[in-house]
Amino acid sequence: MSDGRQKHNRAWWLVLPVVVSVAFTAIIPLMTVVNYSVQDIFSPFDRIFVGLDWFRDVARDPEVRGALVRTLIFSAQVLLIEIPLGVLIAVCMPRRGWTVSVALVLVALPLLIPWNVVGTIWQIFARGDIGLGGWAVNKVVNFNYTLDSADAWITVLAMDVWHWTPLVVLLAYAGLRSIPDPYFQAAQIDGASAWATFRHIQLPRLRGVLTIAILLRFMDSFMIYTEPFVVTGGGPGNATSFLSILLSKIAVGQFDLGPAGAFSLLYFLIVQIVCYVFFTVLTRSGR
Repeated sequence: MSDGRQKHNRAWWLVLPVVVSVAFTAIIPLMTVVNYSVQDIFSPFDRIFVGLDWFRDVARDPEVRGALVRTLIFSAQVLLIEIPLGVLIAVCMPRRGWTVSVALVLVALPLLIPWNVVGTIWQIFARGDIGLGGWAVNKVVNFNYTLDSADAWITVLAMDVWHWTPLVVLLAYAGLRSIPDPYFQAAQIDGASAWATFRHIQLPRLRGVLTIAILLRFMDSFMIYTEPFVVTGGGPGNATSFLSILLSKIAVGQFDLGPAGAFSLLYFLIVQIVCYVFFTVLTRSGR
């Protein structure tokens, strides 16, 4: 028994670096934000405890509510476009031969580009005067994302679809490759169509992978900041001012640490609640 206890005690030393790392990277910063959110800070030595006042002000702020609605709509559009498109591309990709490696490399290329570089690429690409994409669109309709709210929204949405659909493709493709060949052979013998094969064989096997893809894409799109900030700066007006951009404006631009702390905690809570709802619904529907 004593040897068993000694082994367990030694195991705690292996976990200790992880505990220390999490404490410094997550717990301590979170506690600092909580501390800011309940105080009105005038200087490092002059502050007043205000309780939940900042939370009430943030919750009642029409600018915050507008940013929340825009962020939710953007995340919903991202999921409705990227999940079906990613699955479609994964189904059409080759399963054997040298073309598999080529296809995977080409699909994964956008994921290797840093977020700020993606924003810069699309900032130039969508310009009507110097960008190829903006020039081509202007041949059909008048397009200017710097002046028109709808054009700015479409530009940010198209940029996110281009950048992150490959993640869904790779996850879906991995799920498809895990399906044993006898399933497809049986479907072929039974004379099943391509749609029937996808519906009854491929889609059920992709449920777990798609759950991960939906959660990842929702969290990423709901917290998107760098790309729209580089392309539009949240404009024109507030057209692409999402929660993250508004939070940065309050925390960094205005340096209002109290409201920014309360805003951050409410932001974090919304992400956790929505992800929990998504996970619960998706896992229960698969039973």
